[in-house]
Amino acid sequence: MQFTIRRRGNKNSRVLAENHLSILALLPIAAIMFVGCQSQSAAPAPPPPEVEVASVVQKDVPIYGEWVATLDGYVNAQIQPQVTGYIIQQSYKEGSFVRKGQMLFQIDPRPFQAVLDQAKAQLAQAQAQLGKTQLDVDRDTPLAKERAIAQSQLDNDIQANLAAKAAVKSAEAQVEQAELNLEFTHVTSLVDGIAGIAQVQIGNLVNPTAILTSVSQVNPIKAYFPISEQEYMHFAERINSHNQQEVPSDAPPVDLILADGSVYPHKGTLLLTDRQVDVTTGSIRVVCAFPNPKNILRPGQFGRVRAAGDIRSGALLVPQRSVTELQGSYQVAVVGNDNKVSIRPVKVGERVGAMWVLETGVKADEVVIVEGLQKVRDGSIVKVKQTTPTKGS
Repeated sequence: MQFTIRRRGNKNSRVLAENHLSILALLPIAAIMFVGCQSQSAAPAPPPPEVEVASVVQKDVPIYGEWVATLDGYVNAQIQPQVTGYIIQQSYKEGSFVRKGQMLFQIDPRPFQAVLDQAKAQLAQAQAQLGKTQLDVDRDTPLAKERAIAQSQLDNDIQANLAAKAAVKSAEAQVEQAELNLEFTHVTSLVDGIAGIAQVQIGNLVNPTAILTSVSQVNPIKAYFPISEQEYMHFAERINSHNQQEVPSDAPPVDLILADGSVYPHKGTLLLTDRQVDVTTGSIRVVCAFPNPKNILRPGQFGRVRAAGDIRSGALLVPQRSVTELQGSYQVAVVGNDNKVSIRPVKVGERVGAMWVLETGVKADEVVIVEGLQKVRDGSIVKVKQTTPTKGS
């Protein structure tokens, strides 16, 4: 019995010893898991995102409008002959600048010189006949008073003298017409401007219906652009007051943006407005004049005219990149004094340079996010990295 009890005691001791060893082996694993859980629960929160902001600026800004414009000469003169004849000379360089009165084409003058010589001869005959009839009147007048001749003979002399005077005037008119026709064989420019490509060649027979070339006065040059009827009604009073003046004095300066995107260095002025609204388009044409001292601008060019039609008083401006469009609506992210973000819907107005006029949604001197919008949401906390100075237009 003692032996048996001792055996059981040894077995129980071995089991207990094995259990203690197992517990000791699990302790490091439990300790590691416990430390891991403590590390996970104690991890620090991520820092707030950094964003770039700009202040909402309130100031008076000009509101610009842009319209597509077509350039045309201030005066466009079609050069046509006034007599029929053969072109024997072209005396200008196509595309060059010509002066008023400068000869462009020469028509064969010989037929017209012959007509002039004939008219002068007829004038001489008429003058000779006038001299004879005047002598008759001078001779017969005292004889008729002395009743040496019949009064009817003197009357005939007077009538013949009057007819001779009329014949002289007619012959003088014929000479004047012949001189004009001979002068018209020199086809000259009617204005100072740029002469176009010749439409005829030397040797062509031309008549008064033919167009030889065109000359356009391009300094200044006109810019035609249409505005809508609504825009016209908005500016009608100012436009019509300008039309009463030969040169508008208080018209806003007009910029011309050329086809390559550059801005023409000289400012234009409002010149006139067309007399009627086009019933097919509902627009009315407005004309501006631009100085063109180097003849760079030419008729037929296209561009865009830009003018400040209105002044918006106390407009609220934010950078365009701070405005987000979502399904036709617009919103901005405003950062409060506690660095908390507030997403607000806004109503946008006109664009002014890199800025945007906001009608509603913000107040002056509030701060909006311009960079880092994708990092924030409504109610989140942000860190302001820097403040970008607001640039006006």
